[in-house]
Amino acid sequence: MKTIAKRIYVALIILFLYAPIGILMVLSFNRSKTRAKWGGFTLHWYRALFQNEEILRALLNTLLIALLSSLIATVIGTVACIAMNGMKRRAKSVLMGITNIPMLNADIVTGISLMLLYISLGIKFGMGTILLSHITFNIPYVILSVMPRMKQLNVSTYEAALDLGSSPLHAFFKVVFPDLLPGILSGFLMAFTMSLDDFIITHFTKGVGVDTLSTKIYTEIKKGIKPEMYALSSLIFVTVLTLLVLVNLSPTDKKSSVGTLDSENASHSP
Repeated sequence: MKTIAKRIYVALIILFLYAPIGILMVLSFNRSKTRAKWGGFTLHWYRALFQNEEILRALLNTLLIALLSSLIATVIGTVACIAMNGMKRRAKSVLMGITNIPMLNADIVTGISLMLLYISLGIKFGMGTILLSHITFNIPYVILSVMPRMKQLNVSTYEAALDLGSSPLHAFFKVVFPDLLPGILSGFLMAFTMSLDDFIITHFTKGVGVDTLSTKIYTEIKKGIKPEMYALSSLIFVTVLTLLVLVNLSPTDKKSSVGTLDSENASHSP
């Protein structure tokens, strides 16, 4: 009986999470513009979506900003984790608390604060201000993902690599980096997703004439929801789902890093 109740409970959770997305995807193939009745299957709204230059431009801006901001935030966040790992316990705790503040802070407060900062510095609003803003709020998510992997590192492995003749940089990329890679990839994907999803901070820092998907959809909704928005949302969901499946199915290299270093240094030794 308990097993059946657990299954029903899980099924209800999945239903509430994914039923709205399922309805949205069904409506993207509905020939009728009204959501009240089914007018037949069609791909017209997908064709109309790819013929809408404004939406495509907003999509390109969104992907470009999300990719650049997540890459830069991943690099900065990973370096920050390495630096904090070498600090004393009290200093590390203080810095971790500071990095957690942007995640706990309300988006509207962060957006207004960044907007006032750019105005006070005389920075012109546009793609650059959006990129800087996204990097700012993505860094804490990267640190949150990488730091647990950093705590699991075995310092002896790195020291052994140095004893085998590797330089500190070579030992880092051959020993430390592979152990951190799952956390780095997780932080990158989280930063990429947060950047794609952000509206409030982007709205306050985007300037005139620059739109991302979130701000463009907000503008379009004021005029009335178009079926092209259903098609666009469906494509984004399928793309993100595919990326997650590919990441989870990708094989991992389970070879020993020190063994690899040993063989490499032996081959280079006279």
